[in-house]
Amino acid sequence: MNDRQTLGDPAHASRIVLRGFGQVMLQGHAGTGLLFLIGIAVASPLMAVGAGIGAIIGPLVASLAQFDRAEIEDGIHGFNPVLVGIATFFYLKPEPLTWGLLVVGCVGSTFLTFAMRRFVPFPTYTAPFVLATWILLLLAHAMVGTTIDVQPVPTEYMSVGLVDEILRGVAEVMFGANMVTGMFFLAGIALCNWRHAVLALLGSVLGLFVAMYHHDPVEAITLGLYGYNASLAAIAGFLWRKSLFVSILAILISVPLTEFFPSWLGIPPLTAPFVAAAWLVIVLGQIEVLFLGEPGEEPS
Repeated sequence: MNDRQTLGDPAHASRIVLRGFGQVMLQGHAGTGLLFLIGIAVASPLMAVGAGIGAIIGPLVASLAQFDRAEIEDGIHGFNPVLVGIATFFYLKPEPLTWGLLVVGCVGSTFLTFAMRRFVPFPTYTAPFVLATWILLLLAHAMVGTTIDVQPVPTEYMSVGLVDEILRGVAEVMFGANMVTGMFFLAGIALCNWRHAVLALLGSVLGLFVAMYHHDPVEAITLGLYGYNASLAAIAGFLWRKSLFVSILAILISVPLTEFFPSWLGIPPLTAPFVAAAWLVIVLGQIEVLFLGEPGEEPS
């Protein structure tokens, strides 16, 4: 079956699109992607539209550019555009310029994914999304200033309960700060791999408690902003090496980085703390192998 036939089969094309959603949390499963899409729509129908556009643009552009077919079918070229589509409507008003930037960002993140997967010596994870979205926001502000920004609705802080905060941490992976979205995301992960669902939950729990220990802003903790990078880092660490210790280390590194990007660099962290934490864990692992050998191997 060639690429044209693959995309010409509606059922198969739908699976590719949904796998793009699933790969946001490192799960190449169409059913997972469907539950993720429902969760996004619960949080924001507009962001779900943006995500859907990204999920289609990514594999379509990758196919036209004749990227690796196996990667396209696994959803590898879908998940970064999905996140770009969500972030575009999270940060910017749905004006004509925004729609144009959304398309540009989705196409750009697809090519970034291709380039980084071949030239960066680490798993790229969501790095293409992060770079594309930072550039997209800079372009928007350079062209029309901050008038295009979505203005946050001022809300008075109210405790929502520990379970709600934990589930919001999982939901914030795709900008959905509500308990129901978090439940859909966990169910989607569990459909593909129950261990990964446990790790995502563990990441959000530990991220929450570390942030509370560091006395980070209460409003940010309540929204789950210290849980989502930790959830992703936990899964990524486990995929790299089947070790709970590695996952916990990745979680603990990701939490302070979540505060670093906005406080020190003045840019939204997005999933950059997750990517940086996962890369750092891999570097530490490589240093360990250099000095001690592979796990279970006698040092020479």
